[in-house]
Amino acid sequence: MASPRTVTVVALSVALGLFFVFMGTIKLTPRLSKDAYSEMKRAYKSYVRALPLLKKMGINSILLRKSIGALEVACGIVMTLVPGRPKDVANFFLLLLVLAVLFFHQLVGDPLKRYAHALVFGILLTCRLLIARKPEDRSSEKKPLPPPASAGNAGNAEEQPSLYEKAPQGKMKLS
Repeated sequence: MASPRTVTVVALSVALGLFFVFMGTIKLTPRLSKDAYSEMKRAYKSYVRALPLLKKMGINSILLRKSIGALEVACGIVMTLVPGRPKDVANFFLLLLVLAVLFFHQLVGDPLKRYAHALVFGILLTCRLLIARKPEDRSSEKKPLPPPASAGNAGNAEEQPSLYEKAPQGKMKLS
């Protein structure tokens, strides 16, 4: 049976991957929702206007929107379908994208309700990455537990040293 940690990582990966595929597709095409697509076009125009450095670099609102959308779709597909380390790489890129989008929302002065979803999904991406990268605690699985002390061997203290005997004695020198 899969561990709860594995189930959590897989569930978060699939849910986040599908969400970003959906959001990236909305940025790329009006087929899913014409209203959302129009809103994305308007929003990205305001982002480029608020950050003149992008124009100096030759990045217009269409290129920015389509680049972010394509990266969201690609990373979302990886998060949903590809096993192993690439999921973590995709997770990291999506987290960077979410941070950039949060920056853009702050830059143009959007109210919280306009970017609350980005904040929530950024937190979920962070949680997924932390859970996935946390090493498994296998030391407790490999070491068998000592048998409980019974009345027959309670007098034999040499077989099972007490916790106080195992602990280091004296002062520690820090340098």
